[in-house]
Amino acid sequence: MDYIKRIKDIREDSDYTQEYVAKYLGTSQTMYARYERGANELPIHHLIKLCKLYNVSADYLLGLTKAKK
Repeated sequence: MDYIKRIKDIREDSDYTQEYVAKYLGTSQTMYARYERGANELPIHHLIKLCKLYNVSADYLLGLTKAKK
């Protein structure tokens, strides 16, 4: 699984909207939607914030492991 699918799935599993996550990241909903579609690459500083938001490892979000921690 690649990170594009993983960040969308974990957001939906957490019952967060794109708008909520975008606000948490300090970006627009439009830009966050582009990350989820793969139109723009996710910056590392947003990856770190997403790990903190979802309490998971970067390896998990990147699809490198199935273990969340």
